[in-house]
Amino acid sequence: MERIPEFVANHLFLFALLVSILMLLVWNLWGAVMSGLTPLTPRESVRKINHEGAVLVDIRKPDSYSQGHILGATNIPPESIGTRQQEVAKYQAQDVILCCEHGNDSLRAARLFRAQGLNRLFFIKGGLQAWRNANLPLVKDS
Repeated sequence: MERIPEFVANHLFLFALLVSILMLLVWNLWGAVMSGLTPLTPRESVRKINHEGAVLVDIRKPDSYSQGHILGATNIPPESIGTRQQEVAKYQAQDVILCCEHGNDSLRAARLFRAQGLNRLFFIKGGLQAWRNANLPLVKDS
């Protein structure tokens, strides 16, 4: 135990790398919890939409949305939240499920939606990629 400071001093780069990786791991595991978002699997999302009346908001760019999205999803990219305040305000009393491509962008977009008054926010863990992996259907705009 008394040799740990000597190891750290001799291998400062490796120790800094270890600390960085541990911090990223903790952020990855607890980031969604700390942001107040509840992760849902694709199957849980379907249940919440069908039985609890949750609203699905796809936050991808319009061109990605038109190439394939979940049936009934509303496309509101984060950069247009400010211009669509009335539409976003309609969802204040409902559960809102955010969907992006891989599940990472939902955490950032949640801050913007919270600023508009939405508090009952969820996200699809793994995003549309997890939805596809669960063999759930997507629709395309024609």
